Amino acid sequence: MSAIKISLGIVPLFIAGFLTASAQVKPYSWQHLPQVNQPVFKRDTFNILNYGAKADGHTLNTGSINKAIETCSAKGGGVVLIPQGLWLTGPVVMKSNVNLHVSRAALLQFTDDKDQYKLIEGNYEGHAAVRNESPISGTDLENIALTGEGIIDGHGEVWRAMGKDRLTDNEWQKLVASGGVVSANGKTWYPSIGFMNGAKTPGAGMLGPGKSIKDSAPLKDFFRPNMLVLTNCKKVLLQGVTLQNSPAWDIHTLLCEDLTVQNVRVRNNWNAQNGDGIDVESCKNVLIEGSTFDAGDDGICIKSGRDEEGRRRGKPTENVIVRNNVVYRAHGGFVIGSEMSGGARNIFVSDCTFIGTDIGLRFKTTRGRGGVVEDIYIKNISMRAILHEAILFDMYYGGKSPGESDEVKNEAAIPVTEATPAFRNFYVDNVVCNGAQKALMIRGLPEMSIKGIHIENSTFVTDKGADIIEGQNVSLKNVYLDSKDTSPLINIQNSNSITLNHVTYNNAQLLLKISGKRSTRIQLLDTDTSKAKNRVEFASGAANSALSIGK
Repeated sequence: MSAIKISLGIVPLFIAGFLTASAQVKPYSWQHLPQVNQPVFKRDTFNILNYGAKADGHTLNTGSINKAIETCSAKGGGVVLIPQGLWLTGPVVMKSNVNLHVSRAALLQFTDDKDQYKLIEGNYEGHAAVRNESPISGTDLENIALTGEGIIDGHGEVWRAMGKDRLTDNEWQKLVASGGVVSANGKTWYPSIGFMNGAKTPGAGMLGPGKSIKDSAPLKDFFRPNMLVLTNCKKVLLQGVTLQNSPAWDIHTLLCEDLTVQNVRVRNNWNAQNGDGIDVESCKNVLIEGSTFDAGDDGICIKSGRDEEGRRRGKPTENVIVRNNVVYRAHGGFVIGSEMSGGARNIFVSDCTFIGTDIGLRFKTTRGRGGVVEDIYIKNISMRAILHEAILFDMYYGGKSPGESDEVKNEAAIPVTEATPAFRNFYVDNVVCNGAQKALMIRGLPEMSIKGIHIENSTFVTDKGADIIEGQNVSLKNVYLDSKDTSPLINIQNSNSITLNHVTYNNAQLLLKISGKRSTRIQLLDTDTSKAKNRVEFASGAANSALSIGK
């Protein structure tokens, strides 16, 4: 066995000091970030060529690659080397103390033969569910890595359904000619009849009392795997590689601790169904930095389980650093939710760029989720050509809120239960957005306002300004709103303890619209109202006393 040098690019991080054994840990801050421990490996190298692998593009190397990984782990660990070449393979299973290193000139191509992927008990959007085995997976491991500058391709196009409206006419005709099944209305292509039947079956693949994996066998094609799934692993490093063309989510880490993602490139087509870049679910101590994402769904996403199942697990995603990343096309640049029933806290996002995403900073949940998302710190974010909101807090994900349409509702709030979600304590500083449909949308629930949203020193050049619906303790300070539609520039509905301090703008047809009986304690400070044709309008039961204007 020869030796290979692998640069792990370890970046030192610092944790807040401990007081006494019985005392609480000091709160994290930008000066005292969470600590993320990285794996260390032996230098021994296990080249897959020595285990019978062939880079001829048609030999299936599943056995050779997995044998190299198993041998490496059994001998105390080291580097499993995938050298230059095109390596066709089926599912690869990681083992402890193994660094799977994909050389820059290597393409690890997963096969389109779905029979190579067996049905397993996995996880789908926060629920235990039947899935096909992932191209790369690992469970209950410690000290593992996926490194190198090579390319890992999941052959996702053979797994996904596709809408006709998401392709050109030539692309659609080519897809239909390749096989598969077209829906009766001619609008959707399915890879197979089994996939189509699965899409039409409510709760397909969900596991529960009286359900087994065998019951789902006729619908096998429907259960698209996530590309890389690591479950309950400790000290994980993903560094340098390109992961592309995944069947569903690209990277899914579940219940992991000490996860580092550095200089990784994720590439999925914009129309890749559920083609998330990275989903970090119920993980602790995480660093994502220097990475680039093109995604068919959310780019960088924080999750923690869904509904009762997620609350029962009770594992928040916590102590996370996200910095120096770029997200191109995606449903959201940095996202929390909507499966956040176990909660999320102590998350630091800085120095990121979002270009062409549907939404920039996206925080989403809905009734029934439960869970608390709190203590989120964000600074130095640049955005351009955002399709919808630059910043979105939405507790009606998948639905429509009362008051979102023409008339503001003043209905009584429904009872708060463990299934009521909560967003609180977000601190946002220095966001610059050039181009979006709307600068800011805050949309809480009547029974649970979104609380403690603080946005400072930020600039938004957008079509519309800001909506604050069912918010509490919200502040905008030193915020510039350059909006085309200024009737109103800032819309406030059933919200209280709102502070607008030194808000600047070019001009406004209507500066403020305040609606709803529950709108109270709104302050407009150090803001030039002379540029507004109309300063304020009160509607739907809002009292004039709800607003105070001062220096």
